[in-house]
Amino acid sequence: MPWHSTVACFFGGAFLANFFLHLIAGLSGRPFPTPFAKPPFRGPSPPVVNVLYALFNLAVAYSLLVLVGTFELRRVAHAAVTAAGFGLASVGMARSVVRLRARAPQSPG
Repeated sequence: MPWHSTVACFFGGAFLANFFLHLIAGLSGRPFPTPFAKPPFRGPSPPVVNVLYALFNLAVAYSLLVLVGTFELRRVAHAAVTAAGFGLASVGMARSVVRLRARAPQSPG
């Protein structure tokens, strides 16, 4: 696999992980940080914004995996690089969510 396809598959996996994070938050009806919040990436965005941002991430993932990269699901190397991007991004996002929730003021009740 050429180097640019490897990079595209890795980041395609990362954008795919971000897609799931924001889609779940949006469909759950929970506000969640996006780049469009105030302050960006820290303040809450409404669920609809999260769903729209999720769809944007899905489009970027598709573009990277299919249009830029040469992703073939049956090729172990392609799937492994994409899974590595997905996994590393998922762990990074989980750690970020924990930090964000620790900083957020707790509501009484």
